[in-house]
Amino acid sequence: MPLQKPWRDLERETVAAAPDRPGVYELGDGSGTVLAVDHGVLRDELKTALAYGDGDRVRWTETHTLEGARELAAEHRERLE
Repeated sequence: MPLQKPWRDLERETVAAAPDRPGVYELGDGSGTVLAVDHGVLRDELKTALAYGDGDRVRWTETHTLEGARELAAEHRERLE
């Protein structure tokens, strides 16, 4: 099951608006197909995704801890398979 958040274009303004907190994020293509699910400190992770052109869109949800983000990301990956 995908994250229940709206897609945002993966661009500099979006990355700048991302929280500097742990979370889970999904990268998608232009049509909204999920390409990847990962976790980490959101702003740092999205900077890297933008630099490498890993997707066209992004959506995320914050978590309280990196461990919580890791567990939630694993659950979402399993659901997408």
